[in-house]
Amino acid sequence: MTEQFHDQHLSADALDQIFREARSYNGWHDKDVSEDQIRAIYELAKMGPTSANMQPARLVWCRSQDAKDRLANHASEGNKDKVRTAPVCVIIGYDIDFHEQLPWLFPHADAKSWFEDDENGRKEGAARNSALQGAYLMVAARALGLDCGPMSGVDLDGVTKEFFADQPKVRADWICAIGYGDRTTIFERSPRPDFEKFNRID
Repeated sequence: MTEQFHDQHLSADALDQIFREARSYNGWHDKDVSEDQIRAIYELAKMGPTSANMQPARLVWCRSQDAKDRLANHASEGNKDKVRTAPVCVIIGYDIDFHEQLPWLFPHADAKSWFEDDENGRKEGAARNSALQGAYLMVAARALGLDCGPMSGVDLDGVTKEFFADQPKVRADWICAIGYGDRTTIFERSPRPDFEKFNRID
């Protein structure tokens, strides 16, 4: 069988939409993000790779005004309105006991045993891989025509207690507003370094 290689790439317009022209928004147009759109974002984002397919991210999509208000109560002063007025704001958390799911998520090996007696290692793996999943989520949202406003200016302990009280091994890590961004609310793009600044090829 002849191996097939991917030699096609996305159009320049698609790359602009996902990366080059995409921005972090501070304000939103009054246009709903539906449950179908939320599910579509997840269906794309879940395909991104994680270590041993561990899938440690635990997501709470705050779509009702009540949920957004509760989340905003734990946000810094400058982020409260960004949360309240967004069509949806997702909490990206991670499960320290993600290894309990590995028998079905990674059936090729006894991956659960790799993490069972190493909670510090699980915390490190969960934090790293859930951050990856959050990044995939942002790329997925942008690919589907939505805009993002990621934020870390929240009381994470407060968010954890508010939204993950029934899951004692889950920790909130950051949040991301999603909707149709109002371009009047963004700043000039901050500098992006040239390749030579922080890269080398050995």
